[in-house]
Amino acid sequence: MNELRAIDRLDTAPSFVEHDAVRLNRMFRGHETEEWLRAVIEGNLAGDVAIVSSFGAESAVLLHLIAQVDPRVPVLFLETGKHFAETLAYRDELTDRLGLNLVNLYPEIADLEARDESGLRWSYDPDGCCDLRKVKPLAKALAGFDASFTGRKAFQSSTRANLPRFELDTSDAQGRLKINPLIDWSADDISAYFERYDLPRHPLVVKGFPSIGCSPCTRPVAEGEDARAGRWSGWDKVECGIHRPGEEPFL
Repeated sequence: MNELRAIDRLDTAPSFVEHDAVRLNRMFRGHETEEWLRAVIEGNLAGDVAIVSSFGAESAVLLHLIAQVDPRVPVLFLETGKHFAETLAYRDELTDRLGLNLVNLYPEIADLEARDESGLRWSYDPDGCCDLRKVKPLAKALAGFDASFTGRKAFQSSTRANLPRFELDTSDAQGRLKINPLIDWSADDISAYFERYDLPRHPLVVKGFPSIGCSPCTRPVAEGEDARAGRWSGWDKVECGIHRPGEEPFL
């Protein structure tokens, strides 16, 4: 029997504490991503899990990795109403190809009518727009899960450089885990995985979009710029709010 699969599930689930994140990081130190991902999912080490995916530039890698283990894992997509048409088409293409269990999340109509009737809140209050269209719908959906997988990677920006594989979700008071399977992958690792499994690329990547969010708040990135420099350009903002910059890592 594979040694990792023999590990018992943490007895603290579904409510996790900082020690659990520390323990998991130590438990899987030095193991290949595919190996420890399978152990976590098949061994139920993180309880009920979901993937949070933007279906962005590199999303296909994490979606493929997890679909190879269990395609039934829910894939939560925030349908903000502001996505590029290319992103929605890419979402549908990957869902069909990988057999994903896609769950589209929508903002509350009452919230939009009360706080963004014009649909232009992004232009003067991007934090408020993200809160309405991303943070609140995701928080509601994640209340039914013990842990979520994200596609964050250390090379994307300085705010993600020191994140661990497992961390406590500081936006949640119920003890939910946030798991970052690709955090230690390089850009070359990502490219090699796309080629190895012949995964389709997001159509906006070739147009200079290495990081893709909602269309009004995303621009192409110039050579030499940070990969996420095109997100909320001109604003003092680096995350939409579902991930908090500067979160302390668990070593």
